[in-house]
Amino acid sequence: MAQKNTKNKTNIAAYNQLTGRMNLAGLLGRQYGGKRNIYKALGYPEDNITYDEYFAKYMRMDMAGAIINRPIEATWRGNVVIYDPLEYTDGIDTLKKAWIDLDWELRLKEKFIRVDKLSSLGRYGILLLGFNDVKNAQSDFQTEVQKTSGLKLVYVTPHGEDTAKIKTFVTDTTNPRYGLPLLYEVNTVNDSGQSFSINVHHSRVIHITGETLTSETYGIPTLQRVYNRLMDLEKLIGGSAEMFWRGARPGYAGKVDKDYSSDDTTDQELNKQFDEYENNLRRLLINEGVEITALQTQISDPTASVDVQITMISCITGIPKRILLGSERAELASSQDTDAWYSKIDERREEYAEPQILGQFVSRLQKLGILPDKRDYGIEWKSLHLTNDKDKAEVGRIRASALKEYSSTPGIQEIMPPALFYKHFLGFTDEQITEIEQIQEQMLLDMPEEQDPSVTETEEQKNKDKENITE
Repeated sequence: MAQKNTKNKTNIAAYNQLTGRMNLAGLLGRQYGGKRNIYKALGYPEDNITYDEYFAKYMRMDMAGAIINRPIEATWRGNVVIYDPLEYTDGIDTLKKAWIDLDWELRLKEKFIRVDKLSSLGRYGILLLGFNDVKNAQSDFQTEVQKTSGLKLVYVTPHGEDTAKIKTFVTDTTNPRYGLPLLYEVNTVNDSGQSFSINVHHSRVIHITGETLTSETYGIPTLQRVYNRLMDLEKLIGGSAEMFWRGARPGYAGKVDKDYSSDDTTDQELNKQFDEYENNLRRLLINEGVEITALQTQISDPTASVDVQITMISCITGIPKRILLGSERAELASSQDTDAWYSKIDERREEYAEPQILGQFVSRLQKLGILPDKRDYGIEWKSLHLTNDKDKAEVGRIRASALKEYSSTPGIQEIMPPALFYKHFLGFTDEQITEIEQIQEQMLLDMPEEQDPSVTETEEQKNKDKENITE
């Protein structure tokens, strides 16, 4: 009975939360004490937007696709490698090798990109982990996966909120996972194209959310804050196309002569000509008794209005307009936009992709013995800040100038040892510093042995003294 009461309380709490959000959604766009409803007047959704609506926008609207795809494509650009920092420099990194083999076999980066998109579209997404311990899909998926010597990960499948619904939550208040999902109802398709649903234990799932506030289970869809702007863009762009279609070709006004009388045959002929003209089959109109005058065309440029919407979208998403629009023009501000954009992607990698996707995935596989269980691991991303030959030459010039000034300053090495100067002022890596030191040591070993200059000076002075005494 206690279990049932706990479940009822959980359901009531969830219902109250849902009701509260519905009431909050009803307040959107209200002004003047509710007398004016801007959302209703402008055609914006007043209720909660569904996953299907977000998905439809992503699939059909260019700007929605750019908002989702641009940051995700930049985040996962290049190879991603998991390594052991303690073994990385020795060249015997077992974790790195195991990761590369697993990535090659299961095409992991592709799955990470897909689940990143699905979780951005909805409130969450999941990675379904398929282990070889499942013999009966309807029963074994519901059990907690256990670490065994023969356990192997055989597939990874991304799912969105629509195909992976949360069925039950953990209701035990003493459980560390209290309030988090316990079982998922996952809809999947087999090789023959038949769809079926299975109940899956949370240990076989990587749960991924985007931005969260009050809930650790449900995030905020990426398109939620820009949904109204997307609708405005559709009105502006679609409306301007319709305006041009209808307004670029002038309409016509006909003035019938007061002494002219027509019959059914002439009326039908005139209507036929107008129909053919409207459908681009005729360019000339031949008639009598009716004076036809072209109306003035009315077309306006929507560029300024569209730019306002894109500016607002760029503001909330943090995607520079040049990146959002895919423009690669060499403008003065483009390098600043690129640097700011790459910094944002570095931040997204560190604060979202690593803890939410890679971190959960690697830790789960280490716990189950599929990846080497190291106390710590590192994530190596491909650098986004690639430099061209001109940039490299400029960096080299600046470094050479700094090195020249450093080497010519007396006593500077006592204050700032060369290795620290190389690292913190020239930006060299530890490997580069080690290479420099090894080359310097080798150069000293290869130098021919020379007599001490001070000794040579002493011998010359003695010879001069002897010559003076002789004289």
